[in-house]
Amino acid sequence: MATIPITKRGAEILKAELHKLKTVERPSVINAISEARAQGDLSENAEYESAKERQGFVEGRIQEIEGKLSAAQIIDPASLDAGGRVVFGSTVDLEDEDTGDRVRYQIVGEDEADLKLGLINISSPIARALIGKEEGDTAVVQAPGGERSYEVVAVHYI
Repeated sequence: MATIPITKRGAEILKAELHKLKTVERPSVINAISEARAQGDLSENAEYESAKERQGFVEGRIQEIEGKLSAAQIIDPASLDAGGRVVFGSTVDLEDEDTGDRVRYQIVGEDEADLKLGLINISSPIARALIGKEEGDTAVVQAPGGERSYEVVAVHYI
């Protein structure tokens, strides 16, 4: 099984979700199932069906998170030393060469990506264009609206 890169923060978020699922959600679902069973006929019991469906979701999510964590390669961006190159976990300041707009992105794993927070997926077109670049380099990205060029203003390992 291939390793999945994830930042230290992303791994902690997944571990917290897993802990909540196991200690809060799972017991809650088990309790709901036992209460629905106590009501009698299970063939026409909507509460029972709903609780069983929820149990399937919770157990599936637990397995998914455990699988991801077991295959995870946890990377602490603060401990990176890539010599100023853009790598997984690095934070990059960019300037759009056409508009002069500045943006800051951190390259993270699939589960952590959130564009509103400036967290971009390692497999996104912009992240793939940035990997290996250094301060002063230009990254050309194939965007839905056409080709965009960004200058790498700064690379941080935070």
